[in-house]
Amino acid sequence: MYQVVSFKQKKLAAALSLAIIAMAGSTALADTVDLGTVGGSAGAGSTSSVKAERGTAASVAPTQANLNATQPQSVMSRAFIEDSTPPTGNFNTILAIAPSVAAMPSTNGPGMADQKMSLRGFQDGEYNVTFDGIPFGDSNGPTHHSTSYFPASVIGGMVVDRGPGNASNIGYSTYGGSINMFSKLPSQTALTSVYGSVGSWGSLLEGVAYESGRMAGSDATLQVNAQHMAADGYLSNSPINNVNLTVKYQRPIGDSTLMTLFASGNKVKTNVTDNASGPTAAQIAVLGKTYVMNNNPASQGYYGYNTAVKSTDLDYIRLQTSWANGWETDNQAYTYAYANFTEAGQDPSQFNGTADASMVITTITKAKLTLPNGGVPGYHKLNSYRVWGDVLKATKQMDSGLLRVGAWYEGSKTNRHNFEADMVTGVQLAGASALYPTGVVTTGNFAQQNSSWSQLQPFVEYEWAAAPGLTVTPGYKAMTYHFKLDSAMNQKALTAQAYEYTYHASLPFLTVNKKLNAETSLFAQYAKGMQVPFIGVGTPTTSQPDPQTTTNYQVGAVHKSDRLTIDADLYYITMNNMQLNTGTSANPMFTNVGGAVYKGAEAQATYMLGAGWAAYANFGYNLANYDASNAASVPAQPIGQVPNAPKVTSSFGALYNQGNWNASLLYKHVGEQLNTKLGGQLPAIDNTDLNVAYTFRNLGSVKALKLQFSIFNLANSQQITAVSGPLTAAATQYQWQAPRSFMLSAKADF
Repeated sequence: MYQVVSFKQKKLAAALSLAIIAMAGSTALADTVDLGTVGGSAGAGSTSSVKAERGTAASVAPTQANLNATQPQSVMSRAFIEDSTPPTGNFNTILAIAPSVAAMPSTNGPGMADQKMSLRGFQDGEYNVTFDGIPFGDSNGPTHHSTSYFPASVIGGMVVDRGPGNASNIGYSTYGGSINMFSKLPSQTALTSVYGSVGSWGSLLEGVAYESGRMAGSDATLQVNAQHMAADGYLSNSPINNVNLTVKYQRPIGDSTLMTLFASGNKVKTNVTDNASGPTAAQIAVLGKTYVMNNNPASQGYYGYNTAVKSTDLDYIRLQTSWANGWETDNQAYTYAYANFTEAGQDPSQFNGTADASMVITTITKAKLTLPNGGVPGYHKLNSYRVWGDVLKATKQMDSGLLRVGAWYEGSKTNRHNFEADMVTGVQLAGASALYPTGVVTTGNFAQQNSSWSQLQPFVEYEWAAAPGLTVTPGYKAMTYHFKLDSAMNQKALTAQAYEYTYHASLPFLTVNKKLNAETSLFAQYAKGMQVPFIGVGTPTTSQPDPQTTTNYQVGAVHKSDRLTIDADLYYITMNNMQLNTGTSANPMFTNVGGAVYKGAEAQATYMLGAGWAAYANFGYNLANYDASNAASVPAQPIGQVPNAPKVTSSFGALYNQGNWNASLLYKHVGEQLNTKLGGQLPAIDNTDLNVAYTFRNLGSVKALKLQFSIFNLANSQQITAVSGPLTAAATQYQWQAPRSFMLSAKADF
């Protein structure tokens, strides 16, 4: 059974989280396992430490919900991250197991390439992603790059919220849910860990983590994690090199304030084709499934011409303070940045094994152009932005409940361009246009584009203890969003554009949680949502596009006992002015495709079988269809199934945790999904991972030594994960699951 211990923030205050976070220590042999803290219902200056007895279902569950939940959720612990996910992975590889999550397997090996996922059929950009409560995402649409920010080693726990939360839940698109990552809680004692992994395709990971413990005289803590990861990758000429440094410092200030300083920087370099998604059928016939790039400098597909260097950082300072009369505040000022410098061949799909079939650029005037002196056509691309903001939350504990008020402010500036270039000389092509310096313009290219946004989201909610075991939380959030763009030749429009728009929304929220007893609770939720359209690309805009709006309804139940954790839910979501990306991830093009309805059922469970064994399963039935009224629209909008939204996801497996051994065998199924480029259903995808570990203890100066052997994609499945067109078309490009791979990992604690 759970043990829940509440305490006010004092000199040795604990970190506050916005939701349940899971930090179970995989090598600890204590009688209880710390699953993290509950901050969402505890206020700005107090926490509830949630512990589960070792040997219970809650202590080993890969995903689970909390009895205090007001919406469907999947809590994922640090123990699960360490024991059952690839060390080379990131947040997408971790959350792939959760119900209603369709994470497409990396084509280059676990964690060795960016991968996309959907949640209930909502695509990247239609759900929220946060780190320590800070939403982050691209400024040209709130999408994400899974290899560019936080490696698995710095993630202390995750919560997948399948719903918009309360009014105090901030973000760009919370209506589709939130993927919440949390940093590690500081250790109370000093600890240094050295860890590393070696595996298939030349994969190598090495890192060191330091915990100061409570420093004498100040009770401060310092955490440092430095990691390097490199791999050749499964695909040809597709190496990756990734370096991350993360630092977290906490110190009490007086008796009532906790200060947290956090900084994380990441730099990843990959050889990757930006303007091709995989080999064509003709290339596969000659070069095989593994072909992506070649080593021929006369080719647009030469790996030396196709590189991406991405640098990111996320930093914040946080002050959590307890005041008189029951008031507490939590203020978090932050900034994050992303800089992507990409060089790419114009059309890497033309390589036939010895030379490119075509080295011609088609200009905006439809003229054919061949570069002189054996030049290879390509382009230089920049996407660079800096975002800054502040989150202020204040709570007041009253006899009848908890008042929560606050506001989120954020601003950003973005600099982007895409210039044609001769890849042999590395020189941008001289041009005949004063507005656009290249003179050789294709529809994917654009001149300097400067954009910015500012947004404000004030909120208020009251967590009312309406009756014993019954909590009712009404809330309200206002949204104001201002966007501005100026480009001499804008993306897709191919003409000068300068415009700015402002959006407003009033969003009500209502959640209910009813405890039936100490082991079972019910919840219900109603919420409104809005997402502004991404208007950085497209034809010249003459009127302000309509925002995407949603209405969410959800009900569910949670049960937790020593032997069983189980929860289930039903949901129904309506959407108006749906924004669909009809372009590519590299060059998105968002279009209003009318209304849609998302509805379904979900469940997850872990059952203790005994003798250290546990069984796990989850299931998601997710229907995403355009509204039938679309057919009567003028012009007519699409009807039928929403693309890239599988109807079924499921997972099951076995876990073992006893003594010094722990192991997991977990299977994930992602059902068929409509692919409009294919013109039909993309096949189902299956993946099975096996992890087995043994921990040696008290080896002289080594407190613990953990050795782990992992097999990823145990069944060697290689289903198609993406196509660029019909299977019968010669120009169609393909992506597959990477085949079976192996990894050996070690971690020593001193």
